[in-house]
Amino acid sequence: MARAIIYHIPVCPFSQRVEILLALKGLTGAVEFRVIDITEPRPDWLLEKTGGTTALPLLETETGGILKESLVILRYVEERWAEPRIASADPFERGIERLFITREGPFGMAGYLYVINTDSAKTDEKREALLGHYRWLNGMLERHNPDGMWLFDRFGLPEIVYTPLLMRFWFLEHYEGFTLPDTPEFARVARWRAACLGHEAAQQVTPDQIVKLYYDYAVGAGNGALPEGRQRSSFAFEPHWRDRPMPPADKYERIASDAELGLLTA
Repeated sequence: MARAIIYHIPVCPFSQRVEILLALKGLTGAVEFRVIDITEPRPDWLLEKTGGTTALPLLETETGGILKESLVILRYVEERWAEPRIASADPFERGIERLFITREGPFGMAGYLYVINTDSAKTDEKREALLGHYRWLNGMLERHNPDGMWLFDRFGLPEIVYTPLLMRFWFLEHYEGFTLPDTPEFARVARWRAACLGHEAAQQVTPDQIVKLYYDYAVGAGNGALPEGRQRSSFAFEPHWRDRPMPPADKYERIASDAELGLLTA
């Protein structure tokens, strides 16, 4: 039986959202996930599907329909397999969910700009930019569910949207030494974050996997680009990330070699 297909780059946070949503619905396997090698130019057959753009993920329906943009794909899956419903059925709560989700783009961008920064003089600036988003999230959570775990009464659509980003920010812990301050102004979002990271439906990736694959981002080379002096990308399919050592954290001092990163093949 034909299935919808999602094309995505390795450890894509946006396709992980769909994986989490399907897991919550008990529909793991309803969509096929195909990984595209970010270290190579997009193949012609994929560019034909995207209309010439390189951004992923992309969903292709069983009948050949094409959808792009992460939140559009997520909404399609939620409506295509409507039961069990994951988004809130209450109109007011649904409005708050939408408001909460409006911050996901700037939040994710702040984290990625932080890790890809190579100027040590700007680390405080990048850190404060990210903390500003955490403060906003903390305020929303305190306002709508001060004593609870989630935004409302369960792990819902907002948690699906943010959890993959929170997991990608494991790279900030390793490469930047970033942690949320243990202060009252971040207490509510810290509790929410810990619950999101531990949810059973969201265990598609691990901290080691994120830290190893995103090394090149940490030294200023994103989207499969090669850092100076290197021949292989940290996003390379081989050697498998499990067989590589943990990368060094001294990103502001040097760029690790292919050999040091375990990227050389026999």
